[in-house]
Amino acid sequence: MKLDKFYEDTIILTISNFATGILRFIFSIILSNKLGAEGVGLYGLIMPVYDLFCCLVCGGLIIAISRKASILYGNKDYKNIILLIKTSLIFTFVWSAFVCVILFFNMGFISKIVIKDARTIYSLEVICPAVLFVALSSVFKGYFYGVSKAKIPAYIDIFEKAVRVLVVIGIIDLLMLKTITKTVTAVYAALSLGEFMSLIFLYFAFVISSKRLKSDYTLYEGKGQLLFDVLIVSIPLCVNGFVSSILSAASTLILPRRLVFAGFPYKAALEMIGKFSGMALSITFFPMIIISSMATVLVPEISQNINQKNKFAVEKRISEVLKISFFLGLATLIICLSIPELLGKLFYNRNDLGKYIMFSAISLPFSYVSGSTFAILSGIGKQTKILINSVIISVEELILLYVLTGISFINIYGYGITLILTSITSYILNMRDIRKFCEIHFNLGDIFIDILLSVFLYLILGIMNNLIPDSYFISKTLSIICAGFILFFLSLKTIRRKLR
Repeated sequence: MKLDKFYEDTIILTISNFATGILRFIFSIILSNKLGAEGVGLYGLIMPVYDLFCCLVCGGLIIAISRKASILYGNKDYKNIILLIKTSLIFTFVWSAFVCVILFFNMGFISKIVIKDARTIYSLEVICPAVLFVALSSVFKGYFYGVSKAKIPAYIDIFEKAVRVLVVIGIIDLLMLKTITKTVTAVYAALSLGEFMSLIFLYFAFVISSKRLKSDYTLYEGKGQLLFDVLIVSIPLCVNGFVSSILSAASTLILPRRLVFAGFPYKAALEMIGKFSGMALSITFFPMIIISSMATVLVPEISQNINQKNKFAVEKRISEVLKISFFLGLATLIICLSIPELLGKLFYNRNDLGKYIMFSAISLPFSYVSGSTFAILSGIGKQTKILINSVIISVEELILLYVLTGISFINIYGYGITLILTSITSYILNMRDIRKFCEIHFNLGDIFIDILLSVFLYLILGIMNNLIPDSYFISKTLSIICAGFILFFLSLKTIRRKLR
């Protein structure tokens, strides 16, 4: 039943995340149309700052609350779940409000000194309230994930993203915004509005859900103890996220400077960044939605099984998640190598993204698996290891980006090389710590079969690409994408079954 429940929740989350992912795609397409490559690049310079402050106020909070709530829920200790949420809300509000004040009074410094683009100051103003809304929403999301009601925040996310798309279109067209500065500010204003709506819906959903929890327990845990149990998990994750976000933000902000150093004009540098990180990576990492869905369900499930001392179930689940992540990354890599130009044309109506898509896809098998390993480490309580490994990887990323993107003949492709090397490093470091907790083995024969199957599928997709006329462009691209995933997993399942 637990196996079925895990995949049931994963499928629900995946479907909802695909819906929100599609809406994000639509959103990014709108941005590329309304802002152009330079505007997308400017938008991308502000986002790391927003992510940094969001990480500071709620980094690790969802995981920490979901872990504690899942343990209490497994013990049917519902009264302490409610007390946990109320205590966490008070603490989170005070802390996030303090951080927002710091952001507000230092946005001039961030805009002119850190980002080095004065056009970003108005966008920084409108994201201040969004940081507070995101922090409070994280508490409610942690609750829903912990009590196995992941579909509620998922549905709310779908609604919020849909509203955001409509609001962006409405604001830009209604106000007839022409300059990049005003348009980017409008986009971030829509983001703040969407996060506020999400918070309101999560609150009412929590009120309705909490009324249905009936507990036989009368003993309350102390508020200090509940908060301590949350902070002992969330603080290492928050520090990890904060440090990683600082280094990631630094990596993002040095990109245009290093490209300029390599001999490209500033506008051309922003356009290259927009094409590679804002468009190509959005395509190649889109299936990562499935990995994040599994990770969301995985953390509380592993916590419950460890609490119940069911190590066999933990090892089995970890092995399954790692294999699925690798296969998904491999299948996505094959598709991106087979039809890169078609993907760029389909999603962004551009003919100059093919080479970026192909290069960014090389890292996918390791990137997808390393994404799962972080969730596994979190589930088995290795927050300190997550912090150490993340810092190592982020420093490596910063150094590689600084060196590689400053070389004129490598330029933005240094980003892709960095992804490959850091994902491999991430996988090696995380798997070393996971193997200390449980035994995970991989069969070399199976890996050889996977490689042969990948080559065969690449040839099949190439034949399909040549046989189907370009006049059926949309149906051609979609059919090749679907055929790639379906054929890969069906062939893999059939081969593995016959070899047993």
